[in-house]
Amino acid sequence: MQLHPIAHIDLAALQHNLACVKQVAPDSRIMSVVKANAYGHGLVDVARALSASDAFTVARLSEGLLLREAGIEHAIVVLEGVNTVSDLQLAAENDISLVFTTLLQIELVLSTTLSKALLFCWVMAETGMHRLGIPAEKLDQAIQSLKRAENIADSIGLMSHFANADLLRDERNQHQLDQIMQCAKQHRLSVSMANSAAILSFPESHADWIRPGIMLYGSSPFKMQSASSLNLKPVMKLTSTLIAIQNLKTGDEVGYGGDWVAEHDTRVGIVNIGYGDGYSRQLSNTGSVKIHNKIAAVLGRVSMDMIAIDLSHILHAKEGDDVVLWGCEQLPIEDVANKANTISYELLCQISERVRREYHG
Repeated sequence: MQLHPIAHIDLAALQHNLACVKQVAPDSRIMSVVKANAYGHGLVDVARALSASDAFTVARLSEGLLLREAGIEHAIVVLEGVNTVSDLQLAAENDISLVFTTLLQIELVLSTTLSKALLFCWVMAETGMHRLGIPAEKLDQAIQSLKRAENIADSIGLMSHFANADLLRDERNQHQLDQIMQCAKQHRLSVSMANSAAILSFPESHADWIRPGIMLYGSSPFKMQSASSLNLKPVMKLTSTLIAIQNLKTGDEVGYGGDWVAEHDTRVGIVNIGYGDGYSRQLSNTGSVKIHNKIAAVLGRVSMDMIAIDLSHILHAKEGDDVVLWGCEQLPIEDVANKANTISYELLCQISERVRREYHG
């Protein structure tokens, strides 16, 4: 009997989604985004399954080092760059590529003596996100400096990030694209701009390199379009176990604060998953699960280790039964995220380390 939560990771579905990326953008090379533990799916196992990618992107150097330690030989690009000499040396020694996102990072690489030159590096242009990136008035100087830098061995690329790609036909997307393409043409640089939403909806933005993220994991980047309608397959199915059954009387309260009160005699199941596992507390009194192919409501507050569910209409449910939290046809993660007033990215990324990942396919 399995008595703890499991994230079942379907590697065949992951590879199917990568094939969809290639079908949508056949003329672009692919930097698969595996940051944040591959959106909660497991960094190394996902990278190995996505070996048909041309490169990988991570947010931080530590993630890139984990990939190198696991024997991943693809190009690895650190989206946030690095900010210290020691990290710059580590990146060079491990053949990890950097995105230069600030003028200070550029000054660092110009003023440091490295044991070997950096390859496949990028400069981040500020085009409207106003988060990281070199402002337009400083961009020409930054590019020229990096082109002359002894610590960079080959040509650099130009990168930016859409702020509103999930908003279809938003004119700000075209404005951002126009800015980066004008700069790239002037300096004859490769371009990487398109994230999952832009890959699917804005083919003009595909350019030389695309950066698929959430679509690889089988979730839609759009609020009004499901993953299945985009031919994407869910990669993670989150399950746990029914560990106890309580028979409540009218007026009995469930959980902390007594936020749910039985209006009639009710059969309540206890499932061993909670916010300590990454199941959002925002699903208190609003979430749903699947058990015996039927949907059951979450009752009361989500606690650290457990949730309560309504078994009134599932009379044959018994202790030890499997419970699905998301990742099936009846419970796509986008729907669960909507009930939690968040996005699927957050639900996936916050699955904790005590949830075992099991890999299939």
